Amino acid sequence: MKYNLFAIALFLTVTHINSQTASFPFSVKVNVNDALKENFKENGRFYLFLSTNPNDEPRTQTWPSPTNKTYIFAKNISAFNPKKTLDVKHAKDWISTVDWTLDEVPAGEYYVQILWDQDFDESRIDAPGNLYSETQKIIMEQAMEIDLTLSNSIGQRNIIEHNLAKEVDMKSEVLSAWWKKPIHLKASVLLPHNYDSKKEYPIRYNVAGYGGRYTRINYMLGSENFMKWWNSSEAPQIITVFLDGEGPFGDSYQMDSENSGPYGEALITEFIPFIESKYRGTNDATMRFVDGCSTGGWVSLGLQLYYPDTFNGVYSYSPDAVEFENYQLINIYKDENAYVNEYGYKRPVMRSTMGEPMLSLQEFIQYENVLGSSNTYLNSGGQFSAHTALYSPKGSNGLPQPLIDPTTGVIDSVVAKHWKKYDFKIHAKENWEELGPKIQGKIYIWMGDMDHFYLNPATRAFADFLEETQNPQSDAEIVFSPMEGHCSQYSHKVVLEKIQKRVTQLKTGNTVK
Repeated sequence: MKYNLFAIALFLTVTHINSQTASFPFSVKVNVNDALKENFKENGRFYLFLSTNPNDEPRTQTWPSPTNKTYIFAKNISAFNPKKTLDVKHAKDWISTVDWTLDEVPAGEYYVQILWDQDFDESRIDAPGNLYSETQKIIMEQAMEIDLTLSNSIGQRNIIEHNLAKEVDMKSEVLSAWWKKPIHLKASVLLPHNYDSKKEYPIRYNVAGYGGRYTRINYMLGSENFMKWWNSSEAPQIITVFLDGEGPFGDSYQMDSENSGPYGEALITEFIPFIESKYRGTNDATMRFVDGCSTGGWVSLGLQLYYPDTFNGVYSYSPDAVEFENYQLINIYKDENAYVNEYGYKRPVMRSTMGEPMLSLQEFIQYENVLGSSNTYLNSGGQFSAHTALYSPKGSNGLPQPLIDPTTGVIDSVVAKHWKKYDFKIHAKENWEELGPKIQGKIYIWMGDMDHFYLNPATRAFADFLEETQNPQSDAEIVFSPMEGHCSQYSHKVVLEKIQKRVTQLKTGNTVK
């Protein structure tokens, strides 16, 4: 038999292309577990997750991954009757992180999960009381319909019981008056070994990376190595307070905001005095310090700069953009578009330490657009939601005014001017005569020069400004580590040891290296 090699090659090529581009309709019939119907709320936002990651629940993959893709479809639903089956199909009027619909799901292996966001108190979808299904694996090689049941409810947060761990919950009168409803602030406290309630202690306020909750103390309590050290004579006698990262539009950033309210005032005038009256035995600012990494790096540095008399030292690692001529790769005061740079290329938001771009800013923000009940990032509970809430004025629709158009990426130059109030370089420059003397000896910043999120240019610009200051000449210690990425050198133990050195220096008057 004679074979036409060209025809065979063409057939194999076409078959391969079809196998790569084949897509099929996919639909889900949604039911609610009988045990959950009593506390079911009929209005909320429905999420469908299709993930290629077999290792984690799809509902936890709310930021885009450069390796394991999770595709999200979402829609606000009113009058969701838990006694009837909800049909999820077509989804053409749903917002999603992809440009295809459920009528054309690409062939492949997926892990499917659904979530019903019925909570209106917290900003993110992992709020207690939200409902979700078990994960189901599917292989898309033909049209498919599956049944999923909202069978699980996200439980309440708690901290591990331990004699050195305390949970703090305080109603803020300042925030409650601003929001016209009860607003509570939460934190957890890790006491030093041999804690004596009659003694006075140095105190450290730790701010988490983006959205970190007060329950992160559990990681410390669950770390055998850390707790072995913490209970030894080598560990410093310092109280650590883990502040909560929850806010109305994502992380509160512990600062005053036209959209979120006076979180900075509440922290400084209410929460810190409340915590210290219970556990510290003094309100002496000389022995009060603040630290964090990433979002926590920005917040901790901001608290030291905007409340210089309240804290006596900051240890800021890989802070979010500290000035906005370098808001990651964007100059918000000059650039016209955030998604596309001056050369016509899509701006990346993340890279490897070797410099390889991993994600575009447009893709990142689209995930937040899907998570927001407004179908924009403005109330997504994500990073850019929180930044916009903190820096921007309030819009006429009750949401923060966007700096970046959610769809086109066009930058609003009027809103950009409003952001200047939290541009640390501008703030320090305009207030240096009064601020400079108050922050001498108090500033430590670490940054990896290959930060995954392009945060090093802003820190470089801030460092350059500080080097040029006079009366006084800044003595800030700013360390740049070559080829290091985001938060790669952050360590609770290292920070505590640095604070202990400063405590010793302050007590003895001697410089400790």
